[in-house]
Amino acid sequence: MSQSITIIGIDPGSRNTGWGVVREVSGVLQLVDCGVIRPPLDGEFASRLGVIFKEMHRLLGRLKPDEASVEQVFTAKNAATALKLGQARGAAIAACAAYDLPVRDYEPTVIKKSLVGVGRADKEQVSFMVGRVLGVKPDWAVDTGDALAAAICHLTHRRFERLVRLSGR
Repeated sequence: MSQSITIIGIDPGSRNTGWGVVREVSGVLQLVDCGVIRPPLDGEFASRLGVIFKEMHRLLGRLKPDEASVEQVFTAKNAATALKLGQARGAAIAACAAYDLPVRDYEPTVIKKSLVGVGRADKEQVSFMVGRVLGVKPDWAVDTGDALAAAICHLTHRRFERLVRLSGR
């Protein structure tokens, strides 16, 4: 019997929140679905957070992932930007919590290094490697590529942690 696990990767942002779902079946990764949540930029900031939460909640209900992998907040250009990014991240994580999904977070440099081999790779390099790993042509937004990379990074870390447990270390 083949075991499978489905991971949703999330690249949070108040303007664009990328998401991507990857399933691993017997060591083979498959793209399930991906996209970007783009809240309307007019109106109150709180309404953008509401859109992120509602859309993420809807996606989780439809796609039913087993776990979530979320990119950590990186150092932003200013405190206000970092705060908005953190709030968008919180809205996405709250949606995961509503489904009792285990959530792991990874620094952007860890995600990039696990896929590209370099922690400072640009978004286009990351998307290219995501496409190679999944065997598809990367025709998605860069935020989606980053979200898929977060999912793949988590699957890689899960495999490594399992091997360490099996080896008794």
